[in-house]
Amino acid sequence: MRYEIISERNSKYHIRISSPTDAYGVLERFSSARQEHFLVLTLDGAHQVVRCKIVSVGLVNRTVVHPREVFLPAIQDTATAVIVAHNHPSGSVEPSPEDRDITIRLAEAGQIIGIEVLDHLIITKRGFFSFLEHGLMEAKGGAWYGEN
Repeated sequence: MRYEIISERNSKYHIRISSPTDAYGVLERFSSARQEHFLVLTLDGAHQVVRCKIVSVGLVNRTVVHPREVFLPAIQDTATAVIVAHNHPSGSVEPSPEDRDITIRLAEAGQIIGIEVLDHLIITKRGFFSFLEHGLMEAKGGAWYGEN
């Protein structure tokens, strides 16, 4: 419960996400964490951030993620879309095979429940990697970032 109190901001950020750089700006504070944190940004219909939620905290190089934990805050917030992210304490922005697999799984789950996964970011102290920008995800129905 302590992580929820520290990391969860229930007040509106008043930040409209229109690019991966905007999302990184909200998530950058997790870039220097010593353990992997898997995060979800819940977004309203205007793609404004409703909440930043830590879904799980793992080890220095791994964390466990399941769609039910990722989408629970989105359902609670009546979000229309989410951006998922996790940090790499190693500093590498390259996605692992597990990163690719969970991205596909989350995108499929989002399609089923009607909450679009817009992107998956890997965040580090030196920057970020966007799955969407690198062609590892595709925008469905024109709902990418600022396009509604």
